[in-house]
Amino acid sequence: MKGRVGTWSVALGLIAVSALGYLLWRRDPAQPTYVTAEVTRGPVVRTITTTGAVDPVITVEVGAYVSGTIQSCSCDYNTKVRAGQLCAKIDPRPYQVVVDQDAANLANAQAQLKKDQASLAYAKISYDRDKGLLDHGIVSRDTVDNDKSTYDQAVAQVKVDESTIQQRAASLHAAQVNLDYTNIISPVDGTVVSRNITIGQTVAASFQTPTLFLIAQDLTKMQVDTNVSETDVGNAKVGQKASFTVEAYPGRTFWGDVSQVREAPITVQNVVTYDVVVSVDNPDFALLPGMTANTRIITDERNDVVRVPLKGFRFSPRGVERASDGDGHDRPSGRHKGDAEAGVWVLRDDRPERVPVVTGLTDGTFAEVSKGALAPGDRVIVDEVRHDQTPGQLANPQSAAARPRFRGF
Repeated sequence: MKGRVGTWSVALGLIAVSALGYLLWRRDPAQPTYVTAEVTRGPVVRTITTTGAVDPVITVEVGAYVSGTIQSCSCDYNTKVRAGQLCAKIDPRPYQVVVDQDAANLANAQAQLKKDQASLAYAKISYDRDKGLLDHGIVSRDTVDNDKSTYDQAVAQVKVDESTIQQRAASLHAAQVNLDYTNIISPVDGTVVSRNITIGQTVAASFQTPTLFLIAQDLTKMQVDTNVSETDVGNAKVGQKASFTVEAYPGRTFWGDVSQVREAPITVQNVVTYDVVVSVDNPDFALLPGMTANTRIITDERNDVVRVPLKGFRFSPRGVERASDGDGHDRPSGRHKGDAEAGVWVLRDDRPERVPVVTGLTDGTFAEVSKGALAPGDRVIVDEVRHDQTPGQLANPQSAAARPRFRGF
């Protein structure tokens, strides 16, 4: 009897120990391992990232006003030119012929004027003489009237000759202008960046002026014409600093200032962009026209501030509900709609602790902490890995790429 009671006691004890172990196992799962990022002090810079093309500030197109065959060309790519320098010459012979003809017509009109002036002088003498003889009854009234008519016609003919001379002179001047346009000259001091002609080529200026040369007036002053989307152009202001890189110098950063925000829209395939011009000095002529520039326009910045990685705001431990801002978008617990207060989880004494903070400027990577119990060196939790999960499985689904983005920055 005593042996049977002892057996039952041992069995009940084993059952109790097993049940207690099971309950403890259920209540005390494996502690997770936290992935953290450090709170640092440094700059927070908000920028507009875009691309553009490097261009000279002033580019002059030198074209041809008259048509003809290129007879000579004295300017080539990279030629330094001065204002008034001859760059090319169109065959002037057809235009010289017109000048010679108009000069001859002008000389003929001038000779005709002298002839008619002589006739006018004789007509005046005859009229004055016969008018005096009429008073003595020597000539008839009809003779005097005829002399008066001849005199008036001679006066009118002289005026016609003077008008003809003006017309011939204008025609000669127009022909001389066309002849002078056969000389293609540089209108400014600068550098030839493009040449579109060769000797013997025929240029036609009948419908549209052909461009023969492109001359950059000053290659020490360049500009970057960037294409800024309509969602970002509202943050672009004149005077903002901008930096850019070009593929020719991958390790060099060029700096400039926004000099103009052009209001004319550029629409390509229903995508609207605006030209934001960045002016930059080019004293060593490193920047060449047409280079592609990857540009960052600084719209706002804070220097030497406490900053937290943005992914820290997207984390919450398992079992902690995330608050909602009322319109269906998640935000860290404790964040209120309409303000900049948020919260991050900090690892202290190997345990997560939530720290409320008030954020300032964000740049897509960091958020400025304007108020909160955070200091450089604190470890902000960005993810957790539990020991009972399979390899590659995230313990915190909120850290996955499918997690809703944190709003309010």
